[in-house]
Amino acid sequence: MDATQQEATARARELQRSWYGEPLGALFRRLIDDLGLNQARLAAVLGLSAPMLSQLMSGQRAKIGNPAVVQRVQHLQELAGQVSDGSVSAGEATERMEEIKKSQGGSVLTNTGQHTASSGAPTVKRVVREIQSLLRSVAAAGDIIDAADSLAATHPELAEFLRVYGAGRTADAVAHYEAHQN
Repeated sequence: MDATQQEATARARELQRSWYGEPLGALFRRLIDDLGLNQARLAAVLGLSAPMLSQLMSGQRAKIGNPAVVQRVQHLQELAGQVSDGSVSAGEATERMEEIKKSQGGSVLTNTGQHTASSGAPTVKRVVREIQSLLRSVAAAGDIIDAADSLAATHPELAEFLRVYGAGRTADAVAHYEAHQN
């Protein structure tokens, strides 16, 4: 990347910060982590092409042109906060993302302020959310529950693990994790 491209990217990120509260790369990466998505799935939920999402994340493009997409980002931020605090399970989040994908309207994106600086030390909640994210990246909540049901008779502990981490609330998974660390 030459100096002119670097300047353009830096300018785009500053515009994103002024319009959306932070660069879109950071915002989208947090949504991907918090909701257990990949870039292609996030693009689909938002109603963007994968290349457009990539351009917004990298600062090659500064602005989301479609107001409906801006509103979907805001709804996903709210949903990510609810998943993070354990008030919404993975299964519920999957259903809500489908509703968000179909939504229209709005043009205001607010910075929810839910991003906090990482201390570097892995907290129980962070470890649990990594486990949840990994499980949710390989299968949908309904599929994880189906797998748990098929294992329940012969491997009840593994079935419980799949249910709690793959489709349950974060708070329940934290409690499960703490109970099994002794």
